[in-house]
Amino acid sequence: MNVRNSRFLRNSGIKRWWLGNNPVATAWHNALSSTFPRGEAFFIDALRQFRDGTSPELAAQIRAFIAQEAHHSREHLLFNRHVEAAGYDLSAIDERLATFIAKTRVKSDMVNLIVTAVLEHMTAIIARDLLGKPHLYEDADPQIIALWRWHAVEEIEHKAVAYDTFLHATRRWSGWRRWRVRCILAILVTRNFLEHRWRDTLELLAQDGITGWKARTGLLSYLLLKPGILRRILPDWLEFLKPGFHPLDRDDSHLLAAYEASQPCAAETIPVEAET
Repeated sequence: MNVRNSRFLRNSGIKRWWLGNNPVATAWHNALSSTFPRGEAFFIDALRQFRDGTSPELAAQIRAFIAQEAHHSREHLLFNRHVEAAGYDLSAIDERLATFIAKTRVKSDMVNLIVTAVLEHMTAIIARDLLGKPHLYEDADPQIIALWRWHAVEEIEHKAVAYDTFLHATRRWSGWRRWRVRCILAILVTRNFLEHRWRDTLELLAQDGITGWKARTGLLSYLLLKPGILRRILPDWLEFLKPGFHPLDRDDSHLLAAYEASQPCAAETIPVEAET
């Protein structure tokens, strides 16, 4: 697992509709990015609660996970500021997310860990789709898509860490209990994720003057028809519900190799311990 201390968008701003001059596509990705800084802080805290007693290998992976997620949070926080500078108000989205995370945190450390494992699966399959369909992002701002591709690669690299931590934390559970609990939470968490991102995206579209049926049908078409982001990732999401599922069952090494081959030089790295 590589911890790349990459930085983006330091010297320029962004267009308002940075993804193919498409307000719907831009709003969907802006809505996703608006959740990343707080969401990744939540993921880091969830894994920290269970890293004691893990194997040396898993402990090292958790340290790398924390470092990668900390970098993602930093870069998307800056990206979100560029989104605001382009004219969008993200404050209501951020406030809702802060309230939702606060309510989730108090449930239990185990619930937080399973929620993290579910959402890490979601981010990994979105990342797989992004890297595997580069033609869909040909008209994106090159600096921004470079940020998203870097993030996607690292999500794929650490896609098994939260799940393996969950397996460690539930090592005394029966296989039936582990499968039942993760499936129930996967359905609930995914429902909440989609419901909230739908609302957030419509809110951003409203700031562009796109409201009512035009906003809803435009977003539904983007997610389910063309290009159909959610439709494409549905089979991968369903894999999480299979008994015996493990994130490494799917080999994504070709996507990682293609990314590394496309980079002009090696990414800067830092000691993992510095981010823990």
